[in-house]
Amino acid sequence: MNRIRILLLAGLIAAAPMAEASARALEVQARDPLMGSFRQDRAREESREGRRLSASEVARSVSRGREGRMLGINERNMGGRPVYVVRWEYPGGRVADITVDARTGAVIGER
Repeated sequence: MNRIRILLLAGLIAAAPMAEASARALEVQARDPLMGSFRQDRAREESREGRRLSASEVARSVSRGREGRMLGINERNMGGRPVYVVRWEYPGGRVADITVDARTGAVIGER
């Protein structure tokens, strides 16, 4: 019986730091719940102003002349410049990430 109590106590002690970190993350999110959507809003605004291509424009550009299908597209920041990463599945099942400059539409790389 003592062994079970010791194990339970050790488990609670080990879990305490994780609970504290989780609580801090929730506090940050509660203070600024819109931070996650800020990047998307900025991307939409820049696209409307012509400073950035939209995700659909990039998807069309990448699919032109390329066999296979698009699995998804994400916006990222690479060295201070906005890029789109297009996940592409080629015939035969090979999957690649194609990095595209969000402002020019130029393919930067593929891996």
